[in-house]
Amino acid sequence: MLKRIVYGVSGAVIVGLGLFSFYAWNSSIDPIAPPVNADYPPQVIEQGKILAAAGYCSTCHTTPGGEAYAGNYEMHTEFGTIYSSNITPDVETGIGGWSEAAFNRAMRTGVSRDGHHLLPAFPFEHFNKMSDDDISAIYAYIMTSIPAVNQVKKENGIPFPLNIRWLQAGWKLLFADTQSFEINENKSDQWNRGAYLAEGVAHCGACHTPRNALGGEKYDQMYQGAAIDGWIAPSLTSTSTSPIPWRAQDFYEYLTTGNSPYHGSAAGPMAPVMHKGLSALPKSDVEAISYYFADHSDAKESDDPAANSNLQTAIAAQHIQTDLRIDEGARLYATACQACHYSSDELVKGRPLLTLGSATHLDQPTNLVNVILDGVRNDQGISGVVMPGFRDALSDQDISAIAAYLRQAAGKSAWPELQQKVSEIRNQPRFEQ
Repeated sequence: MLKRIVYGVSGAVIVGLGLFSFYAWNSSIDPIAPPVNADYPPQVIEQGKILAAAGYCSTCHTTPGGEAYAGNYEMHTEFGTIYSSNITPDVETGIGGWSEAAFNRAMRTGVSRDGHHLLPAFPFEHFNKMSDDDISAIYAYIMTSIPAVNQVKKENGIPFPLNIRWLQAGWKLLFADTQSFEINENKSDQWNRGAYLAEGVAHCGACHTPRNALGGEKYDQMYQGAAIDGWIAPSLTSTSTSPIPWRAQDFYEYLTTGNSPYHGSAAGPMAPVMHKGLSALPKSDVEAISYYFADHSDAKESDDPAANSNLQTAIAAQHIQTDLRIDEGARLYATACQACHYSSDELVKGRPLLTLGSATHLDQPTNLVNVILDGVRNDQGISGVVMPGFRDALSDQDISAIAAYLRQAAGKSAWPELQQKVSEIRNQPRFEQ
């Protein structure tokens, strides 16, 4: 009897592995000679250039100071270090031998030309929602307009057995959203255009949607915020901790200038999204994305942020005199920060009230501490507006004192173990772009 059970279980395992192997296997697609400009109309190549920017292809496939699209951009994940691929039209080390069919398969299913599975750091689940024409346009642009660079991809630092590509098929089966984009008949054309761009090429959910223990997006918590690249991508929904709701107008201003006076400035991974990405899109497309996210935040366009009691409280908080001899955080803020961030009666663009900004109201101090440590460069936030970093000028104790002061001034409960978190954030790999 025991032998029968053992044989039966063994047989089931063998059959299961066989079926999974059949499911996981993908054929290789024959290489081709790289296409040339004459193979595509100029308007298609130009559309591909716009979409490649909106999809941040260069951002993720270019090392700081390196050749565009040549790969080896370093990404730190909970599963190890991943280096992006070379997607220039170099035949030997890039995708120069890829046909459009091979490129389309990779974008839609996360499978390389040779048949191996790509790691889910490549957001194929989102790119799958793009139309064939848009994917074709990106292919045309990369293959005809990007210089070929011979650069071998670095080996990923993913430990065994997570580095077995064959197992990625199981991950896809369990967690990947393979549905194509569907028009919501109950929404307007503008909303659907915004949804198509945000859910597809811009892949906003890849950063702003929380993930499970194995890295799969929690689709039932879409856009509700997540940790990414040592930062926090805040919630874009009604669950946002921002004291003033995000209207379409606020999203639009943020996505076009890098700053919302009622919420703060873009830094870290978000900065290139607008300055190197969405800035390439037509104004109507950015308006559509803004309209789409405003619907998720439940904000009313008729609401006047200037009349919001939270704004008035933040302005009034600046006039509260704290004994600087006793409150170390208040003293440090007054000497290092207040000259730029003080506003007597109204918001100053480019210098947001820190007690009002989203970073001060998040459940974790990550974004606020990152900005204090490394500042805001002139290619982040509002172009040309700079905030110095205090990494080498202030200690962990100093920074935690400033953060604690701002958190208290914002009327929020204290962040626990703040100084320890400042130390951890200081020592984490720094985001570079």
